[in-house]
This record gives sequence, structure tokens and C-alpha cells, in this order.
Amino acid sequence: MLLFAPTIFASAFLLFLVQPIIAKQILPWFGGSAAVWTTCLVFFQAALLAGYAYADVVVRHLSLRHQALLHGALLVARLLALPIVPGAFWKPVGNENPAALILGLLAVTLGLPYFLLSATSPLLQAWFARRHPGRNPYRLFALSNFASLLALLAYPFAIEPRIPTRIQAHAWSAGYVLFAALCIATAWRNLRSAAKPSLAQATIDETQESAPPFARHLLWCVLAATSSVLLLSVTSHITQNIAAVPLLWIVPLTIYLLTFILCFESSRLYPRETLLPIAAAALGAMAWCLADPRLTHKLALQLSVFCIGLFIVCMFCHGELARLKPAPRYLTRFYLMVSLGGAVGAALVGIVAPLVLPARFELALGLIVAAGLLAWQVRADARVFGALAMIAGIAAIGCAIWGVIDFYDTTIVTARNFYGVLRVQQSGSDDASRHRTLVSGTIMHGLQYLSPHFRRQPTSYYTTSSGIGRLLETLHPRKEPLRVGVIGLGTGTLAAYGTPGDLYRFYDINPAVIRIAKQDFTYLAESEARIETSLGDARLALEREAPSNFDLIAVDAFSSDAIPVHLITSEALALYAKHVKPGGVIAFHVTNRFLDLVPVVQALATAHQMEAVWIHDQGDDVLANRSDWVLVSSNRELLAQPRIADAATPIKSRPDWRLWTDDFNNLFQVLRR
Repeated sequence: MLLFAPTIFASAFLLFLVQPIIAKQILPWFGGSAAVWTTCLVFFQAALLAGYAYADVVVRHLSLRHQALLHGALLVARLLALPIVPGAFWKPVGNENPAALILGLLAVTLGLPYFLLSATSPLLQAWFARRHPGRNPYRLFALSNFASLLALLAYPFAIEPRIPTRIQAHAWSAGYVLFAALCIATAWRNLRSAAKPSLAQATIDETQESAPPFARHLLWCVLAATSSVLLLSVTSHITQNIAAVPLLWIVPLTIYLLTFILCFESSRLYPRETLLPIAAAALGAMAWCLADPRLTHKLALQLSVFCIGLFIVCMFCHGELARLKPAPRYLTRFYLMVSLGGAVGAALVGIVAPLVLPARFELALGLIVAAGLLAWQVRADARVFGALAMIAGIAAIGCAIWGVIDFYDTTIVTARNFYGVLRVQQSGSDDASRHRTLVSGTIMHGLQYLSPHFRRQPTSYYTTSSGIGRLLETLHPRKEPLRVGVIGLGTGTLAAYGTPGDLYRFYDINPAVIRIAKQDFTYLAESEARIETSLGDARLALEREAPSNFDLIAVDAFSSDAIPVHLITSEALALYAKHVKPGGVIAFHVTNRFLDLVPVVQALATAHQMEAVWIHDQGDDVLANRSDWVLVSSNRELLAQPRIADAATPIKSRPDWRLWTDDFNNLFQVLRR
């Protein structure tokens, strides 16, 4: 145990620590989208499956000596390709398939070490079972998940706030070298102590239990797939409205791992008769919160219901897995089926769902499947359990139907891709009030009235009383035309301010947004300015472009209430400043239900010797929505103009907050209390 336990611990710790490290490195390349993490999880689950399949094959077909030689050789070979830093040539240009690019990047950069780390735990557990017949190797699986949990908790609280991202990658690579040495030492020591017969001939399980039937294999896979589907879909649900940052990614994964630890450490930690009715209630509560539009923006309720519900349902899935685990001689096949289910679940949410579902319906479908699985597992138990499972299933199906009906109410256009779900809704009972809105996730991202009188008027967050509207009115009239860069297209509302000779260049990473803005709204087509659109992440595009001499850059890129953090960092502001004229303005749109970003932007301005003015518009006009814009410039005279200064709101400085950079952000600090 002096070698088996620390080796398995190290492999699992590195296995899960690398996930947020690599994901955070590539997050800015793909617009800060929460889908980056979902796609990464698809890769991690697939690599885990490959590692478990490798362990199963070598344990069943190779002698102990050949197992050790093969695994040691692969560990040494991977040392030649360290560190795990993705090359800049992987950065997207704008027309690639982002999911395919991420999967390819991860396979080349991380594929072999992740594969070997994932194979180590089942392989060493098989060696342990062979060396110590009669002892329970599944406790080492609980230890493995405990190490993974520690890695996930260490990242947001101990590593991310203190260590720059690139140094994190090099430190992880050094840890991998130490792990490889430890694993080779374990294999050598095990070879010296092992008995001569091969594993197939050794007496591993004193009970000589027969091989599990195919139906049992299928059930293992379905249980694991169900928990995987819920993990990814709950993660997507809670991150799309806040921010795509490792902290929020890690919460559901921590819950997922914790349930594995509890269920495989001891059967006493899975009180089945108590938990089954609680699981039925949790499924009903999650289904209700998902379907009821009145609860959509209640952050505390959503986080509580879905995090607690995920814990309870995963306890059911993983508790049933632990209850049905086979004798140790079949443990590699058991782990293989569990990892197969995890990979299938991840692929269904991360790859299949965006292709076949018009909106994020996978969470509702996952709840229905979980309810059906619960009913199947309790079919032979007391009637009350069966009744509760049936009620949970009916509730999940009913709420799923409710959610679909609500989604399509007044919707005339839908689009879904890697970057999220878009829909165009048309409302209004007469010609004067008829209007269209663009909704991303759960948040409105632009509104246009269809009547000729209002059609060209800026609305929502961009009216003349908003911060950006006041700024553009202050900049007009002038002798030279305006050059305006806008990060985030939406419906293209800001184009309504364009005058003859002006240039408005819109940057957007989502091709569906550009298509909808041109086909279903008329702001771009009817603008008097010259309109240009640039497809791709704005930071990457601006890095490639020569200085643009913009009079104004409006940073208006967010998906639902989520923020792409890489657009609100010190390095990002330095890039924007390079593309504006001396005395130009960078306007940050920071309207957000959950995050207070105004002090963050002010700190960025102060760090770059610039002034910041916050304009909070209550949206009292019939065309307006509440909005918050922070105008950043070195041109104090411009910011002191009455149209701007008279509407300014004092900013409460937060000197205790650390400056946001590409290597650091702190979501806890900016959450609204």
C-alpha cells in the first residue's frame, strides 16, 4: 500500500488538475464560451474510456511483466513531449468548427499523458487485487476520486489566484515526471513481489464469482451515462447565465466526484431506502425550476436546486453502480463499462445535442431518463418507491413539455451551434407595437420595432439615454466621419447611430448572430454608415489587425448573462487602446443581473492611466431597458461634456480587489450580494 496508494493518488490528482489548467489556456481562443468546458469534458471522458479499455486489454492478455514494461515505456515516451502548452497555431481564424478544433488540440497536446494517467488507476487496482487476494481494491477507486476532488478544489482556491496560467502548465508537467517515476517504481516493486503465475491463472477472487451477464454490463453503462448527461447539462445550465470561468465549471464536477467517493468507500454511505424517494423529489424539483420561466433568473434558487439535485441523483446512479460492482477479477471490465457510459453521456450533450436539438433541451431529457432509470431500479421494491418514481417521471415529462411550449411561444427563428442557442421572437398586437427581439440563452440581446416610425430608432440597452447613446450623440456632429468598432453584434442596433461616411465594424464570434442580424433585423441594412462584419473572436482579430484608428470601441459581447472574461482584462484594454485614436473611448457594456463589473473596469482604467465614467440608465423610456455602461478614455474633456457628465454615477472604488488579467479573475468578489 506504501506504493499503490500514493501512485493512484498522484495519477488521479494530475488527471483532474490538468482539466481546468488546459481549459483556461484555450478559453480565450474560443470567445470565452462555456461550451469550451463542455467540449473539453467530452474529450476527457473519451480519453478516460481509452485508458480504461487499455487497462482491461493488457490485464487480460499480457503477463504481469509485459504489462509493467509496456506501461513504463509509454510513460517514459511521453516525457519527451512535455510541457503541456498548446501551440499558438491552434488559435482559430474564425471559420473553423470550434468543437473539432478543440478536440484535435487536446488530443495532440494532452492525449497520451491523459490516456496514461486514466489507465493507471484500474491497472494498479488489478495488480493490487492479484497481489492481495481477498482485500477490497475498490477502496482504491474511492481514493482515486478523493484525489481528483482535491485537485478540483485546489485549482480555484489555491492555484488559479496565485500562479499564472503558463506556469501552471509547466508545474503540472514537472508533477507528471514525478508521477512517472513513482509509477515505474511501483511496477518494479510489484514484479519483484508477485507470484509467478499470470493474472489469468491467479486466484484473485476467493468466491470465484461467475462473469456478469450482458444485461449487467448494459446497466452499468446506462447508470454512468445518466450521471454524465446530468453533469454536463447542469454545468451548461448554471454557467450560461453567469460566466465561463473554472470556478463554476468545477462545482458540478466536484459534486459528481464526491458521490463516487461516498458510494465506493462504504455501502453504509449509500442509504438506499432513504435516498430513493429523495431522488424522486429532487428530479421533480429540478424539472419544475427548469420549466417555470418565473424562476429562470433566481440565481440562488437555481444554483441550490440544481447543485443539490445533481448530488442526490448522482448518489443514486453511483450508489447503484457500487451496489452492482462485480468481484475484483472483473474490475477492469466494470471500469471500462462505467467509462463507456461516461463517454457516451458526454458525447450526447457536447456533440449530438447541439446538432439535433434546437435548444438546450438535453437537461430536461436527462431528467426524464433519470426518472425512468429510478423507476426501473425500484420496480421490485416497495410500492411506495415505485409510486414516487412514477410521479417523478410524470413531473419530468410534463415540465419538459411545458418548457418546449414556452420556448416556442412567439418564436419565429431558432439557431443553435457551439456558442449557444439563439431565437428571434415577434410580439405585439398591432402595427405600432409589433417588434422583434433577439434572445440568447435567457437574455434579450436587441429589440427592433417593425413600424416605419420606430424601426430605425435604437432601443433596449442602446437608446439615447444610455451610456453609449450619450457618447455617440456627444461625438456627433463633427467634420470627420466616425470610426466605430463594436465587439458583439447582437441585432446591430448601434448601426442606427451611423451617419454618411461613418464606419461601423462589428466583431462577432458566432456566425448565426451575423446571419440573423442581416436576415431578421434591418439595423445593418438601413444604416447610413458603411457596415463591416468580422467573424471570429474579437481579441484574436484585433491582435492580427493593424491599428484601426477607431474613435470608439464598444465592448458588448456577452452570451445570456455570462461574460467572456478575456475581454475585460488589463491585456484586453491595452489591445483596445492600441486600436483607438489618441483620446478615443472604450465603452464597456456591463449590464448584468449577477455580477458587479463596474469596479473591475474602473480598476483597469486606473491601471492604464485613464478615466472611467459609469452611466446607469434606469430605462424609463418605453423603448429602453435598464443598462450600465462604463466609458474609459484618457480624454477628460470629452468625458466632462454635459451630456455625459450630467448622467454619471459615482463609482465605489474597490482598492482591495486585485486587477483582472489574463491570468487572474475573481468571480466571488463581483457577485452581487
